[in-house]
Amino acid sequence: MVARSSEVRSSAVRHSASQGAGGRRRRGAGRLAGLGLGGAALLVLLTGCDVGKTFGGFGWPQGGITPEAHRMYDLWIASCIAALAVGVFVWGLIFWCVIRYRKRGNELPVQTRYNLPMEFLYTIAPILVVSVLFYYTAVVQTDVNKLTKNPDMTVEVVAFKWNWQFNYRDGQGRDANTVASVLGTSDVIPVLVLPSGRSIRFEEQSRDVVHSFWVPELLFKRDVFPGNVRNVFEVSSIDQEGAFVGRCAELCGTYHAFMNFEMRVVSPQKFDQFLAEKKAGKSTQDALTAIGEKPYATTTEPFDTRRTTNNFNPTDASAGAGS
Repeated sequence: MVARSSEVRSSAVRHSASQGAGGRRRRGAGRLAGLGLGGAALLVLLTGCDVGKTFGGFGWPQGGITPEAHRMYDLWIASCIAALAVGVFVWGLIFWCVIRYRKRGNELPVQTRYNLPMEFLYTIAPILVVSVLFYYTAVVQTDVNKLTKNPDMTVEVVAFKWNWQFNYRDGQGRDANTVASVLGTSDVIPVLVLPSGRSIRFEEQSRDVVHSFWVPELLFKRDVFPGNVRNVFEVSSIDQEGAFVGRCAELCGTYHAFMNFEMRVVSPQKFDQFLAEKKAGKSTQDALTAIGEKPYATTTEPFDTRRTTNNFNPTDASAGAGS
């Protein structure tokens, strides 16, 4: 009877211990599930509001004026939200482990050599995250770089130290003809007039060194290479009219910082009239005035070259003396 009673007590203890261990496992699984649901809820909450506007675009410029700009902006915002969701989940696991398995008195916490579900999670989850981000990045990049056979118009962008020339072409490629041109000088900022709502192909080339065609509202920069390289890209439409500053975004020499231009977006009717005025031989300023636009750039000013006799030969220094 004593032996049997001892066995019963021993069995009961083991059963109670196994129940306690199972309870702890269930509670741990519940916490993990709660963290996962919390991360999913955070992701849904963030995607349901204008996160980009709330958090300043997470460092990405806002105010894109083309469909391509909006696609790139949306990809950036979605990537940031995904990164935040993963971060919250990982931080939650770290703090849960710190609190759950902290040392209590002289008793060591449970020592675990391996955990197959956790190892599977932190091996497969990053691969899935990277694969999804790579897929959507490739889709957006392909769409942004897509070229069509017959865009509504073609503009040739010619960069040189330290200004711009914009040629309106009657077709694509080197064999097309220039029907009108805008040339910038040290005294006049070149104004690139474009229509809204039309697809536009840009064909870029440089006369000397590497430059970069950059209008911040387009949300990308396109390098302009010398030699036989002809960098080509398109925008499916420009959705907002107005004046937008353009710059060279590649260090190209002494007056790189002053190599500016202006992109003036007008209605298709005004643009057709502007192009007709240019074909008739009028200057860019006269053509802009004819369509009711300001004749000179409003977003930037010509730079001061300071190329004067006094600048290169100060009056207080004798010739040949050096300084």
